[in-house]
This record gives sequence, structure tokens and C-alpha cells, in this order.
Amino acid sequence: MPDSTAVFLSAWGSIVDKAPHYMITYGAKLLAAILIYIIGKWVARMVSNLLRRMMNHGKVDASLVSFIGNLVYAILLVFVIVAAISKLGVQTTSFIALIGAAGLAVGMALQGSLSNFAAGVMLILFKPFKVGDTITGAGMTGKVHDIGIFHTIILTSDNRKLIIPNAKLSADSITNFSAMPTRRIELSIAVPATSDIIVVRDLLTGILGSEERVLKDPAPVVNLNDANAVTITFGLYAHVKSTELGSIQSALVEKIKTNLTAKEIWK
Repeated sequence: MPDSTAVFLSAWGSIVDKAPHYMITYGAKLLAAILIYIIGKWVARMVSNLLRRMMNHGKVDASLVSFIGNLVYAILLVFVIVAAISKLGVQTTSFIALIGAAGLAVGMALQGSLSNFAAGVMLILFKPFKVGDTITGAGMTGKVHDIGIFHTIILTSDNRKLIIPNAKLSADSITNFSAMPTRRIELSIAVPATSDIIVVRDLLTGILGSEERVLKDPAPVVNLNDANAVTITFGLYAHVKSTELGSIQSALVEKIKTNLTAKEIWK
């Protein structure tokens, strides 16, 4: 019998003899790794769903709920996979270091995006504005169309779509014109210095009183703000519903112009 055949038969016999030992040892490890993965995956999903329910109960924005839920699940699943691989006897130290290095590299590459994400989380959690509000922020004014994880979409009055990075928006002062249910209209009306102050004040007061949409509480006010040799300036102050401010202000200006012209105060 050739030597090579003898060596092969000897090696095969050794494998056959040790097969039960290998099956018991590595089969148990493989089974344990599979169980770790299955149970760990189930636990990760359960934790993710529990976190989603808690955030939904707290009325957190749906997009943020989905993002954080998926992120938590992915992180937990990575730990589960590492634990399962480790159970097979594979050294995971270098693997963990590789994941850490990759995470650091990705974090550096996505620094701007992460900044926008953090700002988006703050905007969604603290709610300085909501969808439908009219705001001024980052030098832009318009109605909020969508608050995303990385950017906020604003529609201007001429129907332009502005996409503003959340980091830029949160770093700037924000004026929310829709935050309060009512707002105050402030008009400055100048008439010639020769005008009768009482007549003009009564006329302006009557105009404010004739506008049904002007709120009675607080009551509208007409003040004499300034007077000199050329003009007398009155200040008109009236509280209205925030949603009606623009139309009421326009109607008041038109009525003031019509009445002052009719009385020949404005010529």
C-alpha cells in the first residue's frame, strides 16, 4: 500500500475517532451561539418596541420615534452578534476595535449631519414651533411644512420651498407668529397738525369699534403718540385672532384711508 494512502487512512481514522468529541464540543458552542442570536434579537426588538411605545405615549414626533427605535435596535443587534461570535470561540477584541474605529470615522465624516440631527431632536422635543406655524428663523419667514430629523421645510408666502438645516435654525433666534392665539395690531396714523384732535380720535375709535373681528377684551385703544408743527400722530392698538391679523389689518387701513379722505382730513 502506498505511503500516501496509509497517511490518508490514518488521518481519516483519527478524524472519525474524534468526530463525536468535535460534535459535542463545537455543536454545543454553535447551538449556544444560535440561541444567543435568536434570544438576543428578540430582546433587542422588544426593547426597541418598548422605547417606541414610551415615546409615542409622550407624543414624540413620529419621525423621531422611528429613527431612534431603529437606531437602538441596530446597536443592540450588533452587541448580540458580537456575543454570538464570541461564544464560537472567535476573538472579538479586534472586531470590536474595528467597529469602534469605523464608528469614529463615520462620525467625523458626518459631523455636520450629526449636528443637524441633534438640533432636530431638540426642536422636536422642546417644540418652539409646530407644523403649520408661521415663523422667522435663520433669516427666513414662512409657514412650517415639515420638521425632519436633519432639516425643516418652510413654505414662503409666495409658495417657495425653503429647506433649512436644523443646526442653523436652532442656532438662530426664532420668532413664532402662531404661538399665541391672539396678537395685537399696531398702526401709526399721521394727520396734519391743523386737524382737530378730538374729531380724529373719535373717528379712529369708531373705525376700530365697527370692525367686528377686533376683540373687545382687551379693548382697542387710540393714543396720541406725537404732535409737532407739521403732523399729529395717533397709535391704534387692537387685539385680534392670530389667524385673522393680516386680513383685519388690511381692512382697517382701507377704512381709515376712506374715512379720513371723506372727512377731508387727508387730501
